[in-house]
Amino acid sequence: MHYDPLFEPEPESWMQLDEQERIALVLKQHARTGAELPNAMLHAAIHAVVENQLAMNDNRVRHTLDRLLGEGLDRHDAIHAIGSVLAEQLWRMGRGAQVPPSSEGYYDSLTKLSAAKWRTAR
Repeated sequence: MHYDPLFEPEPESWMQLDEQERIALVLKQHARTGAELPNAMLHAAIHAVVENQLAMNDNRVRHTLDRLLGEGLDRHDAIHAIGSVLAEQLWRMGRGAQVPPSSEGYYDSLTKLSAAKWRTAR
């Protein structure tokens, strides 16, 4: 299987891969483009998680992707924007947040995400 974040992988084929294979595909794609990433493995893992959510038809993640595409982001940047929200949730967990992050907190943050906010934060 070939991975290109500008095009959605076929959900069934994507989910048949083992998680390490998905991450390896993302790593390989970023290496092909020459992307220099401070933590390539973490970047690829977050990419894969977002793709997993889409492949599993998580409607709130799908709606966010569609909205960001409609606001002018390409699919790869939209995946990164969604991944940034996921990374923030993981960071809070790692920091021992007073109130543990929840899936509802994640989804609430996705509703507040916009292409303009993503462009400003980059």
